[in-house]
Amino acid sequence: MNDEDQTIVALATPAGEGAIHIVRLSGKEAARIVAACFSPLHPERWEKKEGFTLHLGMFRDGDLEADQVLVGKMPAPASYTGEDVYEINCHGGMPVAQRVITACRRAGAVLAEPGEFTLRAFLHGKMDLVQAEAVNDLIRARTEMAAGLALAQLNGGISAEVRETRQKILDILAGIEAGIDFPEEETDPLARTELLQRLIIAKEHAQDLFAGSRAGRVIREGLATVIAGKPNVGKSSLLNALLREERAIVTDIPGTTRDEIHEYVVAGGILLHLIDTAGLRASDDPVEKLGIERTWKALNMADAVLLLLDARDARSGALAAEERAVLAEYAGKVIALVNKTDLLPPGLEEWAVPELAEPGVCVIPFSVKQRRGFEELAQELKERVWGGEISASGEPRLASLRQQSAVERTLLALEKAEEAMQASAPLDLISIDIRAALEEISQITGDAVEDDLLERIFTQFCIGK
Repeated sequence: MNDEDQTIVALATPAGEGAIHIVRLSGKEAARIVAACFSPLHPERWEKKEGFTLHLGMFRDGDLEADQVLVGKMPAPASYTGEDVYEINCHGGMPVAQRVITACRRAGAVLAEPGEFTLRAFLHGKMDLVQAEAVNDLIRARTEMAAGLALAQLNGGISAEVRETRQKILDILAGIEAGIDFPEEETDPLARTELLQRLIIAKEHAQDLFAGSRAGRVIREGLATVIAGKPNVGKSSLLNALLREERAIVTDIPGTTRDEIHEYVVAGGILLHLIDTAGLRASDDPVEKLGIERTWKALNMADAVLLLLDARDARSGALAAEERAVLAEYAGKVIALVNKTDLLPPGLEEWAVPELAEPGVCVIPFSVKQRRGFEELAQELKERVWGGEISASGEPRLASLRQQSAVERTLLALEKAEEAMQASAPLDLISIDIRAALEEISQITGDAVEDDLLERIFTQFCIGK
């Protein structure tokens, strides 16, 4: 990232042709740079110290007229970054935007790095780390639900819950360290009992945060949904049907799919991260064998498994060993789609497969060709999402893997501290785990954060945000 004393500039709208482009400028020298380049149509109005105003005028690069623009003035500290911010609204051709950016750079600005405006907002206390990540999530949201989750985080709801838990841990640590600093006042059993009770309450709060973290991840990243089955059962056809485009090659030749195909689709308001995999079968082909190995790894990581079965084989009980293995090992994840029901003899289209009804397995008569069973599949996925730990309430939740991992480590540290407390361990040893829990939960909001973590987070942003 650039030095914080430098004034940064970047295009805040997507590159390309459009009605307008917005060039964003932020920093200590922003006012001077704009004054050097901008000739307002109404100078007397421009000279007033009013913020959040728009001004029409000509933007220049030396003697060259770059464009007629509208300049938005947002003085510090009441701006997005906490610095002086100017947003230059120019016409929407890229050459025009480049002229404006070049003029700002000649006057002393430097190009912003990805996420640098939001990083400065974080460093100046305009938002915490959860809210900063929510900005990026809101930009990248693929569903209404994901946008709602990001907005709830941006409004500070989850940050308040995290800080409440953090304060409880901090109070416990303060109580323990008071006992360590004044050893002449020995901690009586009653005081230890009170500390233990407070520790249990803090742990319960952390558990509540963690319980919603997987839900937040699914909303943010999508339900990892593996399409599995033996070759030529219709996996690639299902992927294409869900995407409504010919994404995967479909042929009568077994083993066409050798590697994973990843795509995203929204079904019933739920974002699905679809993973089409190599067909499950015994193979001597070294390339196909690698693909099959990846299929089993994908099954282990999946949130849901769409296991396609040939209706004719299922009806006769001729399921392959690999199909039975998936049903047995991943029953809690499996939705069995008994495909090609259109090839069954008349009168058997509604036939089901009782022997497949293992605990957790949903069986749906299906036909990709006739688009039969798709509504039932969407409903089943919704049931698994809404009927489980994820709700449509829009309440704020931890969403990123970073946040989830931090609260998990917080929980582990609190559990170790609780065990040590119940075993009557010395307070100085217990304080080590409490302090570790405090450090981990502080990472979530950025109350304690390392520079390399900030770089990892903000380089994922787009330039101009």
